[in-house]
Order: sequence, then structure tokens, then C-alpha cells
Amino acid sequence: MDLAVTTLVVSPFQQKCRLIVDRASGEAVVVDPGDDAPRIMKAIRASGAKVKALLATHGHLDHTGAVAPLRDALHVPFGLHGADRPILALMTEHGEVFGMDGLRVPTIDLDLAEVDTIPFGSGVIRVVKTPGHTPGGCTFLFGETGRMGLFGDSLFHLSVGRTDLGGDPVVYAKTIREVILPMPDDTAVHSGHGPSSTMAVERRDNPFLNGELDMGCPDLPM
Repeated sequence: MDLAVTTLVVSPFQQKCRLIVDRASGEAVVVDPGDDAPRIMKAIRASGAKVKALLATHGHLDHTGAVAPLRDALHVPFGLHGADRPILALMTEHGEVFGMDGLRVPTIDLDLAEVDTIPFGSGVIRVVKTPGHTPGGCTFLFGETGRMGLFGDSLFHLSVGRTDLGGDPVVYAKTIREVILPMPDDTAVHSGHGPSSTMAVERRDNPFLNGELDMGCPDLPM
């Protein structure tokens, strides 16, 4: 699968929205559209691709804030794990607190709790459940070998997501141990904030993965 990736940094939280295009078919998905719908639409038009779905790794407003207007404009389904519905429902209220006024809570068309793969181009997007940062956190793996990962806030370069905004450190530790750590070394780690990395680097140097620190610290990126 030959993919083109456009990254747009959006929202006051400097969150990374990504437009993923399968070059062979011209199909695309938008992952974590957190804010600035007009700029995302401009990137979609520039790509010439046909967006098939809007996907979110989790329900926090900086990953879902632009879903409603994009869904209206593109007439495509929105996919989110249903366990994050309570977080999504607070979007408007949280937006007013953080200076993102006028946000609308979108309808979830595809509950990611119910699927393990999403058809995309000639292949699939693997939907890997990575709860902990939020109850319904997911990681999306692209490509025939699943080596390009969009982790949202489930894994950062040398860090992990906080757990005091609807998360659970016990669940998160289990996710890291049983789901994230076994991923192959050459899996590309594209996070919701900050630089990209690989599983080899994170397994070796990330203190939350190599055992130097536990999951009890909430003072981490969003």
C-alpha cells in the first residue's frame, strides 16, 4: 500500500491531524481532526483524494473538535470507540474552558469497539484497542505489514498520555505491557503531539516502556 501522509498541526494543543491517502485508489481518511476544519478541507481538496471516513484515536476535544463540520461537508461516517462517548459528550463544555468556542458534538457512525479492521484502498486499516489514556483509545495501523501506526495519545516519543482526563493508569499499564510493547521494532510511531519515532526507540528509551517509571504521573502531554 503506497500512502501519502499530510500532517496538519491544529488546535491550541498543537495536535496533529493527519490526512492519509492511498495513492493507488485515491481513497483517504482523516485521522484526529481536532480543529480548523477549513484548513483541513483545503488540504483534502489539494490532495484530490476522496475521503471515505473520519477517524479519531480517542474522544478528547483536540482530536475531535472539527469532526462535526467536516462530517457535514463531506457526508462521510465518523468512527470512534463507543467507550469514549461520555468524553465526546462534554466537547462543547470543555471547548469553552479551553478557548475553543462553538464546538458541536458529532454523531458516531462507526463504533470502533465493534471492528478490528476498516477497508481502505486495496488493504485495510487495523484498529488496535489501546485503552488507558481514555477508555476507548485506539491505535490505527496502516500498510500491508501494519508498520505505520497512528497512536494518538496512547504513546508519545519518550512519554505516554496522561490519565487524569478520563483515563485509568492500571488499564494503561496493561495496554502498554500486552499490546504496545509487543509491536515490531520497525513500527513507525506517529503520535498526537510531538515528534514521531519507532517502537525500537521507544522500547529502548521511553522510561514508561523500559521500566524506569510507572504510570502514576499525570503531568504529561494531553
